[in-house]
Amino acid sequence: MKNYHPLKVTRNSFLTLVLAALMSITAASEAASPSTVSTGKRPNIVIILGDDLGFSDLGSFGGEIKTPNLDSLAKAGVRCTQFYTHATCSPTRSMLLTGVDTHLNGLGNMDEWTAPNQMGKPGYEGYLNDRVATLPQLLKDAGYHTYMAGKWHMGKAPHQIPAARGFERDFTLLDGAGSYWDMANFTAATPVSTFTEDGRYLKKLPKHYYATKTYTDKIISYIDSNRRDGKPFFAYVSHQAPHDPYHLPRAWRKGHVGEYDKGWDAVRQERLKRQIELGITPAGTELSERMWFVPDPILLAPASRAFLGKKMELYAGMVENMDFHVGRLIDYLKKIGEYDNTIFIVFGDNGAEGTDLFAMIAGTPGTRDFLFASIQWSQNHPNAWGDPKSYVGYGPMWAQVSMTPFSQYKGYVAEGGIRNALIVSGPIVKRTKGSINHGVLHVADIMPTLLEVAGASYPRTINNQELPPLIGKSWVKLLAGEDESLRSGQDYLAWEIFGNRAVRQGDWKLRWQYKPYGKGEWELFNLAADVAERHDLAAEQRDKVKALLALWDDYVRANNVILPSRVLSEGLEKKLPDRYPVEAGYPPLIYKRLFIPPTNMLADPKP
Repeated sequence: MKNYHPLKVTRNSFLTLVLAALMSITAASEAASPSTVSTGKRPNIVIILGDDLGFSDLGSFGGEIKTPNLDSLAKAGVRCTQFYTHATCSPTRSMLLTGVDTHLNGLGNMDEWTAPNQMGKPGYEGYLNDRVATLPQLLKDAGYHTYMAGKWHMGKAPHQIPAARGFERDFTLLDGAGSYWDMANFTAATPVSTFTEDGRYLKKLPKHYYATKTYTDKIISYIDSNRRDGKPFFAYVSHQAPHDPYHLPRAWRKGHVGEYDKGWDAVRQERLKRQIELGITPAGTELSERMWFVPDPILLAPASRAFLGKKMELYAGMVENMDFHVGRLIDYLKKIGEYDNTIFIVFGDNGAEGTDLFAMIAGTPGTRDFLFASIQWSQNHPNAWGDPKSYVGYGPMWAQVSMTPFSQYKGYVAEGGIRNALIVSGPIVKRTKGSINHGVLHVADIMPTLLEVAGASYPRTINNQELPPLIGKSWVKLLAGEDESLRSGQDYLAWEIFGNRAVRQGDWKLRWQYKPYGKGEWELFNLAADVAERHDLAAEQRDKVKALLALWDDYVRANNVILPSRVLSEGLEKKLPDRYPVEAGYPPLIYKRLFIPPTNMLADPKP
């Protein structure tokens, strides 16, 4: 097949192209939204991605964290409650920008955890491979400016960076995480983070650098530099926040002092109550089981609760700071008259982070990385949390709060690892403002949606290779209020990462996870009745298990899935306590209160 190139035109093909163009213009005008028809201008597109942002963190999804700017987008648009990403960051980002399954686009596993049997295999390159087209590439060809600021995490070589994959302007952290204040990275082998700006590798960062602020500054400057030329823009704001380490200006650390001392169970219950009141989740929804190795907070000493609560205070400040800078971008677009013609898509890239990433990085005493971490990340007094050289993550207890009401968190294919909050607003949304949609959506849907919005098409080939098919479905009719759901009862979604795997079709979900987070066997859940994944129905619904296993086999064949020979969770079962059910009030011994006799029956001893 011929290589796709939009500018390669011969005399013989000229008439054909003219006729095709006339037909496409007619079709586009019939399919365009009323806003596009009336203004004659294609909408701008802004994607705001939070890194490890939880489902329930935003106020509009039940959180107590103050997010007025993101909530304003929710009030102006639609919230979606069954939106799926992948369980970790780079796989999600790869599907966002290609619309293609991870096992085909190069992120079949995270680069950091590629298993020996996956190394060198197509689809497991650890970066976006050259066998896929990217969203910015296609939007740029369709006449859009394409801008990016923030985290990339999909390759560092010159042919893998944002400038090589369709972004016209960029200011990018190529690594998966790092300091918010400087170029400090995590390990002795990679002590310095790598950044690019407009396709050039940076020797140093701008003055007064702070990640969330600087990314916003850059995006605004890119939009401003071309705003008078009449072309629409695509801006990908890929925030580092609120990924650990929790670095935050001191002025932002005071918004929730003492608020989380009551503990994670109480906050989770409060969030669920608000979610039910908002209509995010139905009345009667159960909370997922507290992780078996996480203590009941009421059994902790007050000082311990305050110490752990301070970590959540810092996290909340990170989210509020990000919201503030989103507000700066919104205000700028209003000022230049582009806000009403801008589509906003807001979500988190996976579940909240419950794993102790710092412990994984540092390793054990006597190792190179432990020594490096002890020096590089040495500011660990609570009063210094948030400063340069401090490293704070909030742990599994608060990650479960962020993922209320779901089970587990980032890295796992339980709902808490792969489901996230989604907000869409702008001229593409014709539903009632502030409404909620419960249809099943997927991050891979964004590519076909935005291509339709831009009037662009998905090519058959690139680099003389046939492109894999898009796996998503356009949201245009759903956002217009013409459909409530994109997927039929026959459609299915599937996931695999670190050997953990899942399939969802309709309300049914089949899940396999390594012990101790799973059973090491297939588990079956009905998400309509059990969104918390408390009740495994595999033993009593064997026919449903068999049917979903057939879909899993189909997914493996279609997407070149290679289950890893080494996994992230190996040895974890021995490191964690034995797993037993967590039930309120058990064992009674530790919950029993001092017995106080009735006052009218009190007496002194007789002589």
